[in-house]
Amino acid sequence: MCLSGKYNPEKTMTIRLSQNSDTPIYEQIENQIRSGILSGSLKAGEALPSMRSLAKDLRVSVITVQKAYENLTKNGYIATGVGRGSFVSSINSEFVKEEMLRRIEDHIGQAVELARENGIEKSTVDAILSLYFEE
Repeated sequence: MCLSGKYNPEKTMTIRLSQNSDTPIYEQIENQIRSGILSGSLKAGEALPSMRSLAKDLRVSVITVQKAYENLTKNGYIATGVGRGSFVSSINSEFVKEEMLRRIEDHIGQAVELARENGIEKSTVDAILSLYFEE
């Protein structure tokens, strides 16, 4: 995936697909591009490879890449124009913060559920969380 104003295949972000995953291929592509955008490794205005080019590189159907790009466009992560290609959208820093908070809440929710299922008290989970913040 390209990381400069014009697509440059030498400057790429690696997308790794797992055939053994329960996550559909288009979601794996979408998730990895979104993560690159949110982490800042893909910058606003940077070009992404064409759907055909990425499909060829990943050895998947163009329709699979198209679905990932459509979802990213619908959610405001990328902008795609006929004849222009696809580019990383400018993302509001508040949007990025909200997305990160949502992800954190999801992980904490899973941890709390696991703790409850195993009879682990809130004070123990609080202590674990505090240890991670102190690292």
